[in-house]
Amino acid sequence: MKKAIALFAALASFSCSKAQKNEFSTAALAEKVTAVDGSEISFQSVVDKHKGKTVVLEFWASWCSDCVKAMTKIKELQQNNPEVVYVFFSCDKTFDKWKEGIEKHELKGEHYLVKDGMKGSFGKSLDLDWIPRYIVINKKSKISLYRAIETDFELIQKTLNDLK
Repeated sequence: MKKAIALFAALASFSCSKAQKNEFSTAALAEKVTAVDGSEISFQSVVDKHKGKTVVLEFWASWCSDCVKAMTKIKELQQNNPEVVYVFFSCDKTFDKWKEGIEKHELKGEHYLVKDGMKGSFGKSLDLDWIPRYIVINKKSKISLYRAIETDFELIQKTLNDLK
């Protein structure tokens, strides 16, 4: 009986750590990211900029093989959902590598650099434990899908369909 209770507690703990959230933490919203022109902007400002729109956030890096493999899927998603705003947050280590990655992969959308990568304070504030990672925000600026990875494009599309 004690083993069963311990197993249940462990499973409950694990499922809570991977839980979907419906809003960003104050810490995440306060974090700064770098725009393509080199200026810094708060994550809150990026989110506020798209109020009233459905938004897909992608966290990626040019060095990430899973991210590169998923590029065709994100482009397909963009073709099937042109009314959605796509915002890319790179976890590249340098400004130059980030800019080269945008050009090389012909990523269409809004772009920002996470200056301390996925393991820094911004990544931690979003529970960024894997890239590519996708978050879908609805027109009310609430999170509709918090934790999706490159194998979840059907779920991302279903979420977008549900928000139409």
